[in-house]
Amino acid sequence: MCARFEVTPRALRYYEYIELLSPERVGRARYYGPREQARLTLILRARRLEFPLEDVRQWLSLYNSTEGNTEQLTDLIERANEQREVLQSRIAHLRAAIEELQQFESWAKDKLAKG
Repeated sequence: MCARFEVTPRALRYYEYIELLSPERVGRARYYGPREQARLTLILRARRLEFPLEDVRQWLSLYNSTEGNTEQLTDLIERANEQREVLQSRIAHLRAAIEELQQFESWAKDKLAKG
């Protein structure tokens, strides 16, 4: 599981500890079946998109619930839109920082060229 998803055993244990994953246990060994693999895929995708783990917990409950799906899906859409805006803002700030860095680099190169 660690190699397949490129996560540490510590990360898996943490997700298990906070009850996002619940692998089948046989003695000390843990078996991560298709359900847990799908859950980990969603967890990792959400983390890559910088969603809080509490949001992930709510989304995972979609898989376990048949009631209230419309409300939960609407909430998911709203949070996705909010997160997209956060990431777009971060991109704009990064582009401005890159532009400033390029200007600084050009200034330094000009200084070197002039001696």
